[in-house]
Amino acid sequence: MIIKSDNLKINKYFLPYQQRWLDDDTKIKIWEKSRRIGATYVQSYEDVRDCVSKKVPAVWFSSADESAAREYIAYCEQWTKLFHIAAKPLGNIVIDSEKDIKAFVIEFSNGTKIHALSSNPKGFRSKGGKVVLDEYAHHDSQDELWKAARPCVTWGFPLRILSTHNGKNCRYFKFIEEVKKGKLKWNLHSTPIQLAVNEGLVDKILGKTASIEERQKWLDEQRSNCFDEYTWLQEYCCEAIDETTAFLTYELISSCELDNLYRELEELTGDLFVGMDIGRKKDLSVIWILEKLGNVKYSRIVKIMAKTPFHIQEEVLSNILKHKCLRRCCIDSTGLGMQLAETAQRKFGQYRVEAVTFTNKVKEELAYNLRTNFEDRTVYIPAEHEIREDLHSIRKIVTTAGNIRFDAEKSEASGHADRFWGLALALHAAGGNSGPIYIASRNRRESYDITKNF
Repeated sequence: MIIKSDNLKINKYFLPYQQRWLDDDTKIKIWEKSRRIGATYVQSYEDVRDCVSKKVPAVWFSSADESAAREYIAYCEQWTKLFHIAAKPLGNIVIDSEKDIKAFVIEFSNGTKIHALSSNPKGFRSKGGKVVLDEYAHHDSQDELWKAARPCVTWGFPLRILSTHNGKNCRYFKFIEEVKKGKLKWNLHSTPIQLAVNEGLVDKILGKTASIEERQKWLDEQRSNCFDEYTWLQEYCCEAIDETTAFLTYELISSCELDNLYRELEELTGDLFVGMDIGRKKDLSVIWILEKLGNVKYSRIVKIMAKTPFHIQEEVLSNILKHKCLRRCCIDSTGLGMQLAETAQRKFGQYRVEAVTFTNKVKEELAYNLRTNFEDRTVYIPAEHEIREDLHSIRKIVTTAGNIRFDAEKSEASGHADRFWGLALALHAAGGNSGPIYIASRNRRESYDITKNF
């Protein structure tokens, strides 16, 4: 069915958040959004509508890769069928031979055109018309792209910027911040996945009216399939994450992950080093056991105890400290851990068990020793989601007084980076003077030389 553009009923095509974007006729608008909520879909409709009505002489669309440009053009071709105007897809054509710039082009019978460019900023040079920057935060050269694209709308043509977040150290994030502060007079639309679901996204996917339970189940599945919180927050929740503030980046953590590391305690024959971070009600207690083979420490046991009575924690620790290969154990003796650490020292000796009181200085030393081991690939950890997220959660914070603090957001499920500190204590134990004691005597001449003047 062909529907005239002036009375087109489009409510059945778009969800409320898409309709709000479409109804916003501001010259410059920016959209921070979740992935796969139909943002490019509704933008393509707006662009076809603007060409059909000759509101703009041309549309210049750019996305981060060619596949996205193809998808956009396919949407545009779909929308042209709803209007009383002929449109001709020209395919991927050269629009600037000197700069080797190509674009997917649709030409309308009224002379207007839609161009889907590559991410090359040179494609916008000497062009005029409406500009659409799709997934702008993921372009390789955001600054150059902006400098090339912004002059295209000098004569009052619309400018549209759509993207998921990609960290805080980019122009897109700075745009969002300046708009929120009121320094840029652009219209901001924000659509996290939760809002999209509440406004019918899951209903559209399932093809029926979803219940509250079905919507929540769908959200939970998406979150769990993200594998890490970093991806979930940026790609779906409109929250920019500054990876530069992470003390351990995901890349560094993954470089020291191995499968099949775990062993039973009785199977271990190498030198063992233990770290224990102690919690009771809110935080977790973590016992981390490293087996040192050569210069490399392998994580063999990571014992997690949540809301576990202290007498049980003591029994678990004592069983480990009895192992014949145990060389050294470092225990968090701050607050709740003081009594358990004293008991362990009394039973197994102060040279075998070290009580570590957490101060900012001590935490700094423990944290940097841990990171050094990761950078040198002298420690390997299990490839587990909870461990990865715990290690990544630590942030290095510089206070107004210039002091360095290492901290993480606390949660009931994961504690307060307890796995990080358990591993840090184990590595501290492995780095100290520990191990079997060897006795060596001097020969008679050396002894005589030392004592001859006495």
